[in-house]
Amino acid sequence: MTLDVNGGQPRAIGFLLLNNFTMISLASAVEALRMANQLSGEELYSWYTLTMDGQPVSASDGITITPDAGVESRPNLDMVIVAGGLNITKVYDRSHINWLQEMERKGCKLGAICTGAYLLADAGLMDGYECSTHWEYLAALQEAFPKVICSNRLFSLDRGRMTCTGGTVPLDMMLNVIKLEHGYQLSAAISEMFICDRVRDDKDQQKVPLRHVLGTTQPKLLEIVSLMEANIEEVIEMDELAHYVDLSRRQMERLFQKFLKCSPSRYYLKLRLLRARQLLKQTTMSIIDIAAACGFVSSPHFSKCYREQMGIPPREERSVVNKGGEEGAESSQSITPVKTKPVIKELATRDTFTEAKTESTFGSIPLKDKRDK
Repeated sequence: MTLDVNGGQPRAIGFLLLNNFTMISLASAVEALRMANQLSGEELYSWYTLTMDGQPVSASDGITITPDAGVESRPNLDMVIVAGGLNITKVYDRSHINWLQEMERKGCKLGAICTGAYLLADAGLMDGYECSTHWEYLAALQEAFPKVICSNRLFSLDRGRMTCTGGTVPLDMMLNVIKLEHGYQLSAAISEMFICDRVRDDKDQQKVPLRHVLGTTQPKLLEIVSLMEANIEEVIEMDELAHYVDLSRRQMERLFQKFLKCSPSRYYLKLRLLRARQLLKQTTMSIIDIAAACGFVSSPHFSKCYREQMGIPPREERSVVNKGGEEGAESSQSITPVKTKPVIKELATRDTFTEAKTESTFGSIPLKDKRDK
């Protein structure tokens, strides 16, 4: 991803906050920008929080944020970053899509943190681009938008797009962007200020939850599970799986029984059904299509397995989701645009920059070579 330094002007970044956005992801992204200004002693970046109508929005932790502006009274922006979180498919409507498409036509770069990439993909703005999103929504995004190049990487920088997963990963993404724009020295100094052991790059991948349980003590088992996860639609036979990792079928079965308390076939089936559950909850795919996407030869067989594992049939799972999201979906579609005053509250970045001047680290990193990596 090529990012040109903004001709000496602060790069203006707007964070479009969706309802139930993840606070830690937003803070991780913004704090990197704040510290870049503090350590350089220059206003390299300015940032704004935005909602469609300028009204307050709640984060997933229940904290309510009053944005700097609505999109109609926004400042001129160099980049818009969509901040997503819970229930991403239910927290935006056509007005969000139209506005993002308009910003793209005006030459604005686009990004997303946590699950925000789903909205960009739905707007057709990620077709042909590499895209990273939180693993919980990766399967749904892949199925719904096949033209998007989905990646399990922590973050992806691809031409005028920057997308990342959740948690603290936006900090790593921003540090890599700052390194591209203003050099390694500034990026490393920010990392030290935030006591980061290591700045992850765009080669790092999301770790599957199993790794948090097993660590690196069972590489064969992790390799088998990775093969299973990568082959949900085209199921691999058990003998083939064992052969791929140079184990006998019996050795593989003992590994699964010892560490996962089930047979390999049972674990594989559970992975496929969990993927099906994601697709039932997060997409409008038909049950027949979901069955095929998860490696089942028929819809009745899929329904039988799903009921046995999840306790309810697929149709009931979907009806529960629809009932639970009915009110939210209805309100999302019936949003009445609110005319906002063409006024933006005093830029928070100016205040933080002024406050930072009292810190001993202010201006401690000279920006001599802005392309030093």
